[in-house]
Parts: sequence; structure tokens; C-alpha cells
Amino acid sequence: MKSERRWVTIVVHRDGDLQDRIYRVPARLLPVAKVAAIVAAVLIVIGAILYAPIVLTAARVPGLNSEIRRLTADNERVRELEQILGQLESRYDQVRNALGADALPVAGSVPDDRLMATAAYAVFDGATAYDSGPSLPVHWPIDTLHFRAFVTRGQVENGPDAHRGIDIAVRVGTPIRSAGGGTVRGAGFDAQYGLFVQIDHPDGYQTMYGHASRLLVQNGDHIEAGQIIALSGNTGRSTAPHLHFERRRGDQLVDPFATINPES
Repeated sequence: MKSERRWVTIVVHRDGDLQDRIYRVPARLLPVAKVAAIVAAVLIVIGAILYAPIVLTAARVPGLNSEIRRLTADNERVRELEQILGQLESRYDQVRNALGADALPVAGSVPDDRLMATAAYAVFDGATAYDSGPSLPVHWPIDTLHFRAFVTRGQVENGPDAHRGIDIAVRVGTPIRSAGGGTVRGAGFDAQYGLFVQIDHPDGYQTMYGHASRLLVQNGDHIEAGQIIALSGNTGRSTAPHLHFERRRGDQLVDPFATINPES
């Protein structure tokens, strides 16, 4: 006996219509419709998940374009400043060469009577007698009889312009001599001082020599007064070739121009 086909009747009524729309669907198609609906829902969810990052990225595009324009303008200003600095350095070299000097002192940075800074120190001229072994740092670190040297910046202990030592402008490669005898406490590279040498002297004194181009000693070396420990340079946080020279006693800075009293 042939089985009777089963139907499902679907009635659709729209507001305002006088008649309903009636659809008859074979009952066997309902499982297929359910599966199709589930598949469609899954596809919609997956599409939303995949499309969401694209929508978010698109929303950020105007802000990114604005940031790119700002960075481009900043880069243009940086290039302009580089050109200006290059012109200033070129003019500085021209003036320096015209005057026959290795460096020009900065007006007002230190007293005029200290610009050559040899009066307070025994110069390294090959004839000065130095104490052998450990000794107080009483000597000038540059041989000013044979190398031009100008103090371009003085010591400032506190404030926004604090500067722990003095800057001595000299040509790159000028010999740097130890201000006294002692032991190398540190020799290496520092982001601030560049290539540096730090020496321990008697009575708690220390000296620091920064921005060198080459080091000639290493940690633990025993140094004599007047010994060449490095060659000057422009390493670390430096805008021109010079030697940064500090004197300390313990944690206290000592004026590099002050006379050290062995009895103190």
C-alpha cells in the first residue's frame, strides 16, 4: 500500500493584507531546511569574526593617515635642522682654521684667566719631576706646551646645568695624561662619558677622563703621574672633540682648578 505524503502548511500574513499566503512544503524537506539554516548561521558568525578586524582597521585608517602626515612633517623639520647644524659646523671649522686654534672657548663659560689653565698645574713638558707610585692628582691632563687646549665649560655642582667636571677642547688623538699616580678603577665605555678612564689616587681622591677615542690602560693597571692613559676623542654624549676631566674625593666633587693640600 502506497504511503500518504505528508505536508507542512506555512501561513504568511502581512499586516494590512486581506488574504493570507499559504505555502505547502513536503515534511521530508524540513530536516534539510534546518541543516541549511544552521550552516547559514555558522557562516554568518564566521564571516562576522573574520570581517571585524577589517572593519576596525578601516576605522583606524583616518587616524593613521593623520599620524603619517605628522611624522612626515617632523622628518622634514629634522632634515632642515641637520642642514643648519651642518652649515654651523662648517662655519665653525672655517673660523677655527682661520684662527689657527684647535678649538674656540665659549665666552663666559669659565673665567678668562683659566682658559689656558696652566697656572694652577704643573705642565707635562718632559722636564717636570713627578712622584713615582700613587700620588695626588695635582697635574694638568694635557701637555699644553705641545698641544693647544681651551677650557670651554666649567664645573657646576647643582641645578639644571649641573656639570661634574670641566671640558677641555683639544684635537682628536691628543694624548691624555694621568693627573696623578694610582690604580685604574674603571676603563671602558659609558653612554654619557663615552670611552673613559677612572683612576683611584691616595687619600680617597679619584679622577675621571671622558670622551676618549682610544684607551691605553685597563682595569687594575697601576698608573704613574704623567703617564699617557688615553687619546682624546668625541665619544659618548659629546658634540665636539674634547676631554671631560673630573676630580673627586669620595662622593664629593673637587674643583679641578683648586690646589690640593696634601695635609688635608
